[in-house]
Amino acid sequence: MSGVNRFRDLSTNLLKRRFIRFLLVGALNTVFGYSVYALLIFMHVHYALAALGGQILGVLFNFKTIGLLVFDRRGNRRFLRFVSVYILTYLLTALLLKLFHAFNVNLYLAGALLLLPMAVLSYFLNRKFVFADDSRT
Repeated sequence: MSGVNRFRDLSTNLLKRRFIRFLLVGALNTVFGYSVYALLIFMHVHYALAALGGQILGVLFNFKTIGLLVFDRRGNRRFLRFVSVYILTYLLTALLLKLFHAFNVNLYLAGALLLLPMAVLSYFLNRKFVFADDSRT
């Protein structure tokens, strides 16, 4: 088997795993949400409102990408549970940004530092509370 075929087989098998798909979709969602946040900070919007703007637009974008690409769900019946997860993560993010701000940490850096822990928290909350009946991994 050639190296190209092995790579293709490996990548196909990895994409069949829900957590790997979540990580890839999460990267896309993170770029989108952080871009909104960074743009709003650049426009001198207060960090809490910048985070809120990133969350609101991110929720709409993420619901569809996570629902379709990770959990293979097209319906909107889980939307309120999904929103609840993002409200919780927003409140935690805003609190942590306030803490970083109190210690004079650059807000771009602070937002970037929160990306990974908030993504992990989001995955587990979505798996447990939003898509629990569908979770296999």
